[in-house]
Amino acid sequence: MSALKDPKIQTSIGGHDLPTPEPESPFRPRQPYRFSTLCATVENPFQKDQYGSSSVPIYQTSTFKGVNGEYDYSRSGNPTRSHLEHHIAKISSAEHAFAVSSGMAALDTILRVLKPGDEVIAGDDLYGGTNRLLTYLKTHGGVIVHHVDTTKAANLLEYIKPGKTAMVLLETPTNPLLKIVDIATIAANVKERAPDAIVVVDNTMMSPYLQRPLEHGADIVYDSATKYLSGHHDLMAGVIACNREDIAKQLAFVINSTGNALTPFDCFLLLRGIKTIAIRMDRQQSTAMRVATMLDHLGFKVNFPGLPSHPDRDVHERIADGPGAVLSFTTGDKAMSERIVGATRLWGISVSFGCVNSLISMPCVMSHASIDAATRAARGLPEDLIRLCVGIEDPADLLDDLERALLEAGAITLSAGADEHQHYVRSSIPREGHVISRAVEKLAFNDAAGLGYMSERRKDREWFVSAPGKVILFGEHAVVHGVTAIAASVDLRCYGLTTPRHDGKLSVHFVDIEDLKHEWILDDLPWDAVIPIPVGNAPPESLDNKLIDAITTRALPPLISAHPKAKQASVAFLYMYMILALGNARPSFNFTTRSTLPIGAGLGSSASFSVCVATALLLIHERIAAPPQPAPTREAQPDDPGHLHVSHQGRRALSPQTADEVNRWAFVSEKILHGNPSGVDNAVSVFGGGLAYTKAGFGKKGGMEPIQGFKSLRFLLTNTRVPRDTKSLVAAVGVKKDQEPEVVDKILTAIQSISDEARRALADPELSRDALLAALSASIITLPLYIIALIDENHAHLVALGVSHSSLEAIRSKTASSPYELSTKLTGAGGGGCAVTLVPDNLSDTNLRELIAALSADSFDPYLTSVGGSGLGILSPYNQPQANAVPVTPPETPGELKATESVDERELLKGPFAAQSVSELPTWADSLGRWLYV
Repeated sequence: MSALKDPKIQTSIGGHDLPTPEPESPFRPRQPYRFSTLCATVENPFQKDQYGSSSVPIYQTSTFKGVNGEYDYSRSGNPTRSHLEHHIAKISSAEHAFAVSSGMAALDTILRVLKPGDEVIAGDDLYGGTNRLLTYLKTHGGVIVHHVDTTKAANLLEYIKPGKTAMVLLETPTNPLLKIVDIATIAANVKERAPDAIVVVDNTMMSPYLQRPLEHGADIVYDSATKYLSGHHDLMAGVIACNREDIAKQLAFVINSTGNALTPFDCFLLLRGIKTIAIRMDRQQSTAMRVATMLDHLGFKVNFPGLPSHPDRDVHERIADGPGAVLSFTTGDKAMSERIVGATRLWGISVSFGCVNSLISMPCVMSHASIDAATRAARGLPEDLIRLCVGIEDPADLLDDLERALLEAGAITLSAGADEHQHYVRSSIPREGHVISRAVEKLAFNDAAGLGYMSERRKDREWFVSAPGKVILFGEHAVVHGVTAIAASVDLRCYGLTTPRHDGKLSVHFVDIEDLKHEWILDDLPWDAVIPIPVGNAPPESLDNKLIDAITTRALPPLISAHPKAKQASVAFLYMYMILALGNARPSFNFTTRSTLPIGAGLGSSASFSVCVATALLLIHERIAAPPQPAPTREAQPDDPGHLHVSHQGRRALSPQTADEVNRWAFVSEKILHGNPSGVDNAVSVFGGGLAYTKAGFGKKGGMEPIQGFKSLRFLLTNTRVPRDTKSLVAAVGVKKDQEPEVVDKILTAIQSISDEARRALADPELSRDALLAALSASIITLPLYIIALIDENHAHLVALGVSHSSLEAIRSKTASSPYELSTKLTGAGGGGCAVTLVPDNLSDTNLRELIAALSADSFDPYLTSVGGSGLGILSPYNQPQANAVPVTPPETPGELKATESVDERELLKGPFAAQSVSELPTWADSLGRWLYV
């Protein structure tokens, strides 16, 4: 059957031609449907039901009356089957789709295009039934079959022969070793060397929801729809999809001739199953990740594309949308594997996969038993291999059942550590006269708090972190059009504090965001929607919208959802907490944030919040560590990085690697808070100092570069208290550029020159002195005085672009008046927000205090601070508390909590942290001990 022929309903989404709704209006067109919506929506514009039924009817008839009608005999065509085939084509990125009686019937239909003498290249790790059918054709049909390790595309080259190679048959991931095959590369090689050969992919392990091989060059894709597409193991079905008209005609002829088309009732059941594939597979693969992580931590050899150690994982992530829900592992002993399988209760012992119920099997004695032992050994299929097919049961129950089976079978043992907590560890397994010794990580299930495996030192530790805000010194608005912007850290900071809990709950107190206080029961969070990120892996470029939706709809109460800022902050915090958690490691703690930055004034308050959240969570989950700081000294040390911050008098002690890791995760939070951030704000907040940023496009590569040697300068930041409408301001500049391109281009060129000169001056103050010696007395030349001229010029251009505001001009007028005579410019979007005023060294303290008082009298909020100072800060965990000071964190607070004792009854930082006024907070934080800074 053909699908998606009407161009009015086609739109391209990542390579699929899929129906989308008509636009509501020319000004606000609808977005294309997401893939899960397409799966759940059975809609065929060419086949409308006369009664408007919301579920496709079952046309349970073998014949149809009339002559020359669309249908005559259900073997050849049936309306229910047509609906199903249209739906399969839609979600498979295909023009044609067919539904037959089983997965093997689908393969049989495809293989009937072969003739005696044709050569087939197939993988060496195949489903047993596939191997059996290929063997039959080889023996009785005169077809030549080459079994090759298809995980290396080069392995196929010697077998691809023009005029002889008729078909290449692939699976990825393979069954049951979960090996990865690069469909795109192999398909390209085949088309180049044997253009007439057909590339066929068995996609049963992934389903169209996670992988669509036609998008990567395959000619035919087929699934055993008995598995994930149906999802309930209550029918037998197979589906085939392709885009070539000639192949479609051949397949349709075979199906009609052999009569293996799917019955109407089974078509109805399969349509019903496909509607829920998204929610089923999301739950299944998130649980599979937890199971794989548990087994990996215990030291078993685990085959699962979601693990960072999996071979060719990068290839899988390029062609698939998730790791799937099938994994396998070896124990080192076949008899032990048999005991494990027999000891499970919740995991059903069965062949097949893709069901809502979890299954366990030993392929070599079940699904792959038809392959003789010698061939299995030659193909590297271990006899002790156990395959797990994860269902939708509660993850905790599945993990518990598997753990008990491992324990009962003797695969793991209990080991009491020095801390008197019991841990499961991998048993040593005698094999071939040797003892296999494996390095394993401790795994602590069933601890009193139900927190899973986590080190004892983590439980009672507080972490105190901070991050600066930022200002744009030069290039606002022009940066949108490819001009370089100069950004720098500002020493007004956000502070974050983690405080341990021992009650299985997670809580937050966002003091400056609606004063939000809320707590969650850890086990009630939507863990079924999580695909955790293994240790060492960078976060994916795209956010997991399924997890965001789950958090928003299932974890946020109406009180939080009603406040946009509190909602976004909560989602960002929970999202990162959950994707960083592995297995049952779910530390219970409170996270409190406070800020000396004005919120919403354009000073990067959200970025400093994001950096604090990312740092705290990475420390809590033990993905980064704070190093010991050397004793304070002004003398150079052999290994001293030698960066002395003006604002903190502390040497840089946090490594670039730590800073990079925090920056990556802070960018994830910024994406949640802002949608499509540039990454400038979080980079400045992490690394401090200054950087130059150029937006990609307009013939420029774009990117960020640090300004080496940027020295800290005193600035007065004045919050206008006037809200900003950044999008409107940016849009207005764009309109002005369209209407007056020559005028605006001249302004943009001038601003680029200012940014270039400012960058040179800030990186090398001596250069700017030399440039001005001829015009000014050397005795009064300073870097601030040189920058003043650039500030005045830059602001004048921004005024010409129409992005200033009367409040900003009032501040500028006040600071420029006698006796101050200072230069001020807007920062950020303008239209309100914040103004920045450079404070030269020769301004007296008396005049400065008078200026601050005058600005306050005009209802503005001035802040005296420094620009270009430290970035991310962590209170040193190796510092001892000073005399008569609050206990510093860490070392850990000694002693264990009693059952009736509250965390807040301890002498922790949480109480004093909340009690400090905003003005006292920085001094109090500095007094706690040595901070480590980037």
